[in-house]
Amino acid sequence: MIDPTARVHASADLESDVSIGPRTSVWNRAVLRSGASIGAECIIGRDAFIDEGVHLGDRVKVQNGALVYHGVTVGNGVFIGPGAILTNDRYPRAITATGELARGDDWTVSPIELRDGCSIGAGAVVVAGTTIGRFATVGAGAIVTRDVPDFALMAGNPARRLGWVCVCGSRLDDVTGANAAPNPSTDAPLTCPQCGRGYDFHLQSGSLTERPA
Repeated sequence: MIDPTARVHASADLESDVSIGPRTSVWNRAVLRSGASIGAECIIGRDAFIDEGVHLGDRVKVQNGALVYHGVTVGNGVFIGPGAILTNDRYPRAITATGELARGDDWTVSPIELRDGCSIGAGAVVVAGTTIGRFATVGAGAIVTRDVPDFALMAGNPARRLGWVCVCGSRLDDVTGANAAPNPSTDAPLTCPQCGRGYDFHLQSGSLTERPA
């Protein structure tokens, strides 16, 4: 079902049983495969590929040329940068062990979950079977091979944690006013220098939670 308020460019390729929510825009040459579900107020950029059965929440931005494969679930308010790739097979082969062309039953989907508010930078690759936490940021060109916690800032190949980010996207500071360490040595309050939100780092769990206003 395509909501009447959605805008779909004439050159976009939509297969059967695609669902597109209110006020969503699908741009030039985007491909949405069968069973894909796109929420409200999303933007699907030029040449983006949304594979069969992929679910996108509301207010998601998928930038030009991004590839989102079968098995991916995307929460609300997620950003997927240009040329980013979200894979689904940890052990890819074109052929079986007996040399025949591999078919759908010859491999197992390893799902990816992008949780609410997270951002995947331009050209980044998220390897199958990983979860990206709420409001985490994956830097441009990073290769993510394992789960990413909420609010983490990741970069590199393989991606490693450089620090922590706010809901607004800015890097968090510690009590000295310097960028917070990726692995603080104690339970510590962190603050956003841009919007003033406060967070608490929990040493035992290695996690970050937003402090109530």
